[in-house]
Amino acid sequence: MDVTEGKSGLWGALAGLIVAALIAVPLSASFAFATHPTTQQLFAGRLEDASTGGYAAFWWVVTLLLAALPFLVGFGVAKLSVRSLTIVGAIVALFVIAIMVLGQLFVF
Repeated sequence: MDVTEGKSGLWGALAGLIVAALIAVPLSASFAFATHPTTQQLFAGRLEDASTGGYAAFWWVVTLLLAALPFLVGFGVAKLSVRSLTIVGAIVALFVIAIMVLGQLFVF
């Protein structure tokens, strides 16, 4: 008899909670950068020269990725099937691609 049988949702919630605790500081920092465009002056070089809209858009995408990460990890752990892990991986890959594209457009 498996003790964890029927408790995959609880394991997913626990994993999501752990990930949320680990990303709390980067999430709050990215939210602060996204909502206060004057923080753009803190970054020397190309990021300082980017447009204000591009700077804010970049940090909003990073904030959304970080906010979605605990839910994606919790969902992936709760389901633990090849299909669900593929979906989670595809979503994470799309966010990473979006961050790279915005970074190339507005930063470099």
